[in-house]
Amino acid sequence: MDIIWFRLSCISLLNRGQRNISIFSNATPSNFNKVVSDAEKIVGYPTSFVSLRCLLSDELSNVAMHVRKLVGTKHPLLSTARGLIYDSRNNLRMRGLVVLLMSKAAGPSQHTASDHLPQDMVSGIYPRNLAEVTELIHTAFLVHRGIINLKEWTNSDGPLKDMQFGNKMSVLSGDFLLANACTGLAQLNNTKVVELISSAIGDLVQGNYHEIHNSLEDNSLTDEINMVTWEEQTFLSHGALLAKSCQAAMELAKHDKDAQGLAYKYGKHLSLGHKLNSDLQLFVKSSCSADPVTFSFNSAPVVFHRQIVGQERWCHQLQQAKTIGRQMDYTKLRSTIKLEKGVTSTIDLCRYHGNKALESIQCFPSSEARSALENIARAVTKF
Repeated sequence: MDIIWFRLSCISLLNRGQRNISIFSNATPSNFNKVVSDAEKIVGYPTSFVSLRCLLSDELSNVAMHVRKLVGTKHPLLSTARGLIYDSRNNLRMRGLVVLLMSKAAGPSQHTASDHLPQDMVSGIYPRNLAEVTELIHTAFLVHRGIINLKEWTNSDGPLKDMQFGNKMSVLSGDFLLANACTGLAQLNNTKVVELISSAIGDLVQGNYHEIHNSLEDNSLTDEINMVTWEEQTFLSHGALLAKSCQAAMELAKHDKDAQGLAYKYGKHLSLGHKLNSDLQLFVKSSCSADPVTFSFNSAPVVFHRQIVGQERWCHQLQQAKTIGRQMDYTKLRSTIKLEKGVTSTIDLCRYHGNKALESIQCFPSSEARSALENIARAVTKF
């Protein structure tokens, strides 16, 4: 009872932290929660339980005890921990859920049915461990991305020693989650799947490197990035894990290369559509919040806009959007961007990827699981 009370108290303390920094997307469509909840009923498995089970482990209880020291600071690790517990927008569990749905929609191949005992199949899904591995890897990278640049530290962020401690905890916690993911991956006993997921981890590292590099030059006038480059880099950081996990699910069930390729395409296009939708939210929805508007110059609508108007005109628009104090007026710049075709081009691209995801699963037999995958693909194209 003491350890349960302690864990619950840690969760309560995390919830009391200031909610200033978040690395979770807040741009999910309004009906997305219902789509995810309905899909979980189909697989008969609340995928959010993976995060909860991990949180209640003895190892992460020790981590939570130390994270309490960060309450009152602006360290991103607090937001990450809070997101693990209160994932109200279902961004965390979506990846594992899609892997489970893909396995159920495709079903076992004839070869799988002859090789494995019936008890290996649960709710038509074999096996669940891959979905858990996918979620653990994604969560580990979210934790690692919570490391902050101490050169930009200010007194308002919190004591320097606490911020340094938060960085250390981010590294160690992320490594712990990755180690657990690797253990689960090895237990699948499939070399091809190990190769696929290992390459996805490499893609994540490369994609995150590009994101960090681009963010360092977020306010620069460089024209090195275009939509082709944007899609390539976004796939590495946001799509490779889901695409290769879907492919690995087909490999575990011993489906042929064609089925694996279709599953891969679904994961790829769904991820890109979801990221485009996220980038669009600030430009397509009116906000009643009093918080200042900010956005990345490397978000899809901005990159499209820069391509359309050209570098010279883009530079001129940036100068016009600056205030007397040389600060960027993002509200004014957003209005300028919305006047051009960058936003509509991004909407068209989002719908394109949603449609490609739908096309990729039409060869699977009609079922509730396939319908759920279709609903998820349609949901990311709604604004």
